[in-house]
Amino acid sequence: MFEIWLYWLGGAAALVALLMAVLGFRRAARRPAGYQSGPAARWLRFPVILFSTLLFIYIGYVLWKPLPLNLPSQVRLAFDLAGALIYFPALALYLWGLASLGEMFTASSGFGVRLPESQRLVTGGPYGYVRHPMYLAVILAGIGGLLLYRTWSMLIFAVMMFGLVMRARREEQALRDLLGDQWCAYTRRVPAWLPRFARKD
Repeated sequence: MFEIWLYWLGGAAALVALLMAVLGFRRAARRPAGYQSGPAARWLRFPVILFSTLLFIYIGYVLWKPLPLNLPSQVRLAFDLAGALIYFPALALYLWGLASLGEMFTASSGFGVRLPESQRLVTGGPYGYVRHPMYLAVILAGIGGLLLYRTWSMLIFAVMMFGLVMRARREEQALRDLLGDQWCAYTRRVPAWLPRFARKD
């Protein structure tokens, strides 16, 4: 019973995060584009993003089949708990990053970047610790979700999300081109993926 409630709670949390992201994309699409790069930048429009999201959900539904694992109940419970301890904080980190970006939230892909006309550097919230907290959150959610649900969908999602590293590099290049020295100073101060909690002398 605990396992079932955990699964449903995880699904509801993922839907909330996805809905917030889609609404963010919709708001971003209404703002004038400033800097654009890459061959796919012109495709980063809300109808395309909405269609891609719905297709992604449909494929996930079709492939929502258990992996061929025959785990003892204690091992399954350990996987559930470990997955939940990664998955839920990762979704919270994603929403924190989304809220911190505010109007600077926009769409990008591994092949193109579209930045708003009023682009400014965001350094508050999780962006004071790492440069890509939302991408880190999605990667962690993929790993946690795989441990928690153990389905083909989550396995494919977890593997695919490591492609966000390439997307982050393209975004960094666009931000470097647009913001120049301000971005370079930020990259020297804040790591890309793993936060530094050690105190600087």
